[in-house]
Amino acid sequence: MSKDGYFSRKKEVAPLESAFNDLLKAYRLEGKYREKSLVHDWPDLVGKTIADRTSSVFIRDKKLIVKLSSGPIKKELLMNKSKVLNLIEQRYGLGVIDDLVCL
Repeated sequence: MSKDGYFSRKKEVAPLESAFNDLLKAYRLEGKYREKSLVHDWPDLVGKTIADRTSSVFIRDKKLIVKLSSGPIKKELLMNKSKVLNLIEQRYGLGVIDDLVCL
């Protein structure tokens, strides 16, 4: 194997976060990673009350789909849809999701 070729390593030391972000960029997985982080962090994002009444959360075609077991919570979440979308945009970046759908 060549020391200057494809299998060579970087000589400088990099922080783990930087190396992880470089890896995500290299494999073009940044968007998918942010989507998975959003689904995982849903309870922290909306709070205990809404999280307890959420049966499932997933993303399809840049739409965050949330299945809720409580009608009043669903209505409250739909009324505050723009706040939730702004919070997601601030935390995970622009373009992770375009819409919030409550079922």
